[in-house]
Amino acid sequence: MYTTITKFKIPSILEDILKDLQKIGATPILVGGCVRDYFLNIPVKDYDVEIFGIDCIQTIEKSLQKFGSVKLVGKSFGVLTLRVNKYDFDFALPRTETKIGLSHQDFEVITNASLSFKEAAIRRDFTINAIGYDFFKEEFIDPFDGIEDLKTKTIKHINDKTFIEDSLRVYRAVAFASRFNFKIEEKTKELCKQIVLKNELKYLPKERVYEEFKKLFLKSSKPSIGFELMRELGILKYFSELQALINCIQEPEYHPEGDVWVHTMMALDEMARILKEENIENDYKELYLFYSILCHDFGKPFCTEEINGKITSHKHESLGIEPTISFLSKITNEKKFIEIVCSLVKNHLAPFQLYKTESSLKAVKRLSLKVNIEDLCLVCLADCLGRTIQDKEKCPKATSWLLTKAKELDIHNEPIKPIIQGRDLIKLGFKPSNKFKEILEFAFDLQLDEHLEKEIIIKKIIERY
Repeated sequence: MYTTITKFKIPSILEDILKDLQKIGATPILVGGCVRDYFLNIPVKDYDVEIFGIDCIQTIEKSLQKFGSVKLVGKSFGVLTLRVNKYDFDFALPRTETKIGLSHQDFEVITNASLSFKEAAIRRDFTINAIGYDFFKEEFIDPFDGIEDLKTKTIKHINDKTFIEDSLRVYRAVAFASRFNFKIEEKTKELCKQIVLKNELKYLPKERVYEEFKKLFLKSSKPSIGFELMRELGILKYFSELQALINCIQEPEYHPEGDVWVHTMMALDEMARILKEENIENDYKELYLFYSILCHDFGKPFCTEEINGKITSHKHESLGIEPTISFLSKITNEKKFIEIVCSLVKNHLAPFQLYKTESSLKAVKRLSLKVNIEDLCLVCLADCLGRTIQDKEKCPKATSWLLTKAKELDIHNEPIKPIIQGRDLIKLGFKPSNKFKEILEFAFDLQLDEHLEKEIIIKKIIERY
């Protein structure tokens, strides 16, 4: 159960906090993701500490307040949070949990500082998340052989009874397997399938599901691993939009890799690779790009047909909007996020269409009014590379062509702005009226279609109005 290893290095501020907690009679043990990630050589910024030997949350709070602003996030759970510099610390009393209802929050929680580490760890999900570290003894506490499971790259549950009480653990198993490229132990996999079969995932709040999807996307080098596991475990029955992609045929000339599901999985992994290459460090942006590529072909099941021996999916971009909204609404209420994804889904073929026809700057300008062109090029690139075609060199050619044109006009990251505003019309002597809209649209069309300077547009406005 106890393993002595080279000292687990932690921030000096946390060392000071642990020493102060020891002075008040507490036995602080590091636990959870910070210990797991130490073994996986993953940088740690969030630290969870379980505090044994002292029951009074107020005494603990008083000790922590010396180091910064402390928040009590759940009095009944006995959890205190503290942020210092770039680190987030969670301090919790040991506890037992018993499910008393259908909701994810329906648990009876009893804190008990005199529990042993093993007794307290039984409530945790997987063995790899139930390894503790005693800073003062410089020992790892491993009651369920989590270190061995890290070595064998295995996701294994701790306790049958406690595991099935929390249906979110199905998504957590999928996310961990995807993030670390681990396999889920067969017995754990069977318990996950049972939870899915009993329809217990439907009681989960969408915010919690969104968070697990977020970790899967942002922390996986191959997100397809997670989605393939969702398919295997039966989770796709909750997401008919994803289920419909399976066995939806495609034209072999353009998609020799197989059906729409296979293509989408390949495109997801391409997006992960591209984002790493681009070194984008914006979670929000990365997420809407991932969701855009996940949803980009949602319209195909509605329009795929064979015509003269060729498989076509005419208008699948626009037909994908409704299922995209339906899918995203199951995991988020954020309208702006859904709008961004929809704009990318609806226009995901535009870069190739404009490139093939060598479209004018007018078309590029008009595209900037519909979608962020830089984002669109990333989605289009992942879509094109996410297949087994031979001529993949055409993929960056099309997106580079469009991006270069957009950058010349400085509209790669924002829509083109009208150079004639209402104030310009007032300066010309026009009085604000319903006619303003018509005149401004006339001016904007001249700017877009004829690439005219402001002075010439003003001259044409005077001539016409």
